[in-house]
Amino acid sequence: MALLNIFEASTTKSVLDRLEQLKIDSQAEWGKMNAAQMLAHLNVPYEMVYKPENFKRPGWFGRKMATFFAKKMVVGDDTRYPKNGRTAPDFIISDERDFKVEMKKLVEHIKTTESKGVSFFDGKESMSLGALSAKEWSNMFYKHIDHHLNQFGI
Repeated sequence: MALLNIFEASTTKSVLDRLEQLKIDSQAEWGKMNAAQMLAHLNVPYEMVYKPENFKRPGWFGRKMATFFAKKMVVGDDTRYPKNGRTAPDFIISDERDFKVEMKKLVEHIKTTESKGVSFFDGKESMSLGALSAKEWSNMFYKHIDHHLNQFGI
């Protein structure tokens, strides 16, 4: 599976071009979230990086379980996220969200991540998966966005 590098301007452009196709009334092909909730859901991993104080870090056992059971699927470059897969509690968005607000936040997160680049992310600690390489961070962010844009047919 070929994954794009989220630290490259061409990937940022590609992702932002795809996001422009999403509309407030876009319908998901699977799952329970509407478009605004999906955008809020996509903001969560970025907010875990840029605003970690808003989240409770899992305990030692939770981190070990996440690393053992989920890390390869989440950050590996040979697996896609499954449709209707389990969602970690911090990622569940069930309340209504403002589409424009969530879109603006996501666009800013994507641009910030590209500008911070490889040196900021290489070896950076994930809240639940431990230290990740820049490639693993890139895989995780890109796979997550790609999965949910595909969910909405984009």
